[in-house]
Amino acid sequence: MPKNPESQNWAAFTAEAPELSAAVQNRFAAFTHHTLATLRRDGSPRTSGIEVQFARGELTMGMMPESMKARDLIRDPRFALQANQGGGTDMGGGDVRVAGRAVEVHGPEELQRYAAEAGPPPGPFHLFRTEVTEVVRTSIEDERYLVVEFWSPGTGVRRRRRT
Repeated sequence: MPKNPESQNWAAFTAEAPELSAAVQNRFAAFTHHTLATLRRDGSPRTSGIEVQFARGELTMGMMPESMKARDLIRDPRFALQANQGGGTDMGGGDVRVAGRAVEVHGPEELQRYAAEAGPPPGPFHLFRTEVTEVVRTSIEDERYLVVEFWSPGTGVRRRRRT
């Protein structure tokens, strides 16, 4: 369980919002590469490509050693992650965003378990597990309604539907 009461690991989010969690995971599973936003040393945003994994109740991100995004997260753990939207205008599965804090994993057993599940990395890597502070899914319903689902710890899922 995360130390910050304003964030939760993926398992806690899933327990609180199972339908939204499933929709989000399906959206991430639709493509391999997604977009990660981190904060540079001067506070400006940096976007990078990233692959993510959902396993053992965690949303994790693996990165090359000393990559700029890893350095950003080590210095300031706040991140925003957006699932690949694919091509064209079809919002099949919706637009999905997750925000929170990244916590670097150092334990050799956890790193080996991750590598076994994600596939062996070509060399050393950084592994971060996430503490989720916000999940947002925007989708189209009945071909005419824009639906925005918001979740944050302790508030449950809020849903807005617009024409």
